[in-house]
Amino acid sequence: MRTRSRSLLALAAAAALALAGCTSGDGSSPPGGVPGGAPDNQPASYPRNETLFTSGTQWGPPSNWNPIMNWTYATGTLGYVYETLFLYDPQADKYEPWLAESGGWTSDTTYEVKLRDGITWTDGKPLTAADVVFTAELGKRMKAVPYSNLWNFLQSAEASDDRTVRFTFGAAPNYQQWANWIYFNAIVPKHLWESKSEQDVTAGANENPVGTGPYKYQTHDQDRQVWVKNDSWWGKEKLNLDVKPKYIVDIVNSSNEAALGLLLQGGIDLSNNFLPGIATLVKGGYKLQTYFPEAPFMLSANTTWLVLNTKKKPMDDAAFRRALANSIDVNKIVNGVYGQIVRPANPTGLLPIWDKYIDQGVVSELGFGFDTNKAKSILAGAGYRDTNGDGLVEAPDGSPIELSLAVPTGWTDWQEAIRVVAEGAKAAGINIKTEFPADTAIQDMRASGGFDMILNNERQIDNTPWTYYDYVFRLPVQEKQTTVNFGRYENQQAWDLVNQLDKTKIEDVDGMKRITAQLQRVQLAEMPVIPLWYNGLWSQVSNAVWTNWPAATDNAPKYLPTTWRGYLQRGSIKMLADLKPAPPANK
Repeated sequence: MRTRSRSLLALAAAAALALAGCTSGDGSSPPGGVPGGAPDNQPASYPRNETLFTSGTQWGPPSNWNPIMNWTYATGTLGYVYETLFLYDPQADKYEPWLAESGGWTSDTTYEVKLRDGITWTDGKPLTAADVVFTAELGKRMKAVPYSNLWNFLQSAEASDDRTVRFTFGAAPNYQQWANWIYFNAIVPKHLWESKSEQDVTAGANENPVGTGPYKYQTHDQDRQVWVKNDSWWGKEKLNLDVKPKYIVDIVNSSNEAALGLLLQGGIDLSNNFLPGIATLVKGGYKLQTYFPEAPFMLSANTTWLVLNTKKKPMDDAAFRRALANSIDVNKIVNGVYGQIVRPANPTGLLPIWDKYIDQGVVSELGFGFDTNKAKSILAGAGYRDTNGDGLVEAPDGSPIELSLAVPTGWTDWQEAIRVVAEGAKAAGINIKTEFPADTAIQDMRASGGFDMILNNERQIDNTPWTYYDYVFRLPVQEKQTTVNFGRYENQQAWDLVNQLDKTKIEDVDGMKRITAQLQRVQLAEMPVIPLWYNGLWSQVSNAVWTNWPAATDNAPKYLPTTWRGYLQRGSIKMLADLKPAPPANK
């Protein structure tokens, strides 16, 4: 999830101005009770003590409420309105039945789901097994549905009765993918969706969405999305969960500077923007809070990799890639660029939630760290020499090495980070120039392979490290690589291991560890990507109006404090049931 600062210097200046101009920090909101005013088709104000203001996901006007389009839907579409069969809590590594009352494998090739009784869609129609079957079969009927590959190993989905669905798989189910599908994908109502065309299902706006969740669509405008509490939500009775805000107003990001100003004034309650300098503000008496009270302040959400185009020389040489890995001073990035709000990555790149899958023996044997002399030694051993005395090595065939490392312009933290990468590489004798094209240009370069090196952090916290290795090793390489393996690294042995991991049951942790250890050995020997740091789950909250936010401190809830797409079904939705109004003395 990318939420970038337009300008680090500008944001720092805005923070200073906001601090200078903020008098009481009493949680008062701008005129009208809604940041920026209110559109014509909604109340002039929402009661501040009943309204949660969020920001940090939406960087343009809300334009679709289609949960199938899981990369662009308006914040809250999945989680507030549509729901999943299960939730998954990454910190506890546990699944929780949600729309499903229960679910499990009745044999090696059969999975059965039992739905909760009494759940209705917001139009009053009951949720039934037919809705679940219909949702699953969308992937069978329409290749553009993101989970269509489910049907490469799923044979059938059948309703045994109104509340029971039986999924039958082939001889070797992809257990890891299935465990991901049951918590990540929304169930949609058959009676409203069965008449939709493929274009409507996979690219339609789905205005006025009808779901089963704790909130309903109320209105939207160019600069916000407004949800209103569903007083008939089934979770209050079945789960003893009562979401506290009557309204949720998600503010479209105009800039991180504006988000910071609203947060300091109490006009935003939860900001999931990247806000450099937040560590200082948390300690400044402005009723602001992060998940951790000290560094790194944020949970880790994803891994930032240095991706090398392995189809170009010398990036096609594993020795060169290992040398480059050892030339990078990641701590300089963590401390200097980020002010300790991120963590250095483990050499495997596996997120902290996956620590149990890291083979420390393999890391001790093959892992890397900042060591310029070691980088030089690896280069020399592989035949890279400085033949003209300019301090930079030439390739073994004597040709000069001139490489570019690109990140989007305006992504100032990444711009500063790759300058650190280039400095370290130069000290080891590798010539790297930094470039800052437009984000759209980076996307084109990444997909087509028209780059030398880029940064990327596509894969998030998830239920299994299979998703991580699928990103690194996915084969076959396509002409356009749009979601995975941007470096076009080809290793059939590694890909076979990834598929073997996919076919391992999630309960078989030891079996998963044996496979991930082998993958780590390949990864650290070959370095198809170079893990650098763990990108933060950017989350800053104000205690001016709402309190009892998730935090690492004792007795605080431990949910992920974010509304990023894909995270409400990772347990973040439960955060809303634990919120409490701020005591009157704090207002």
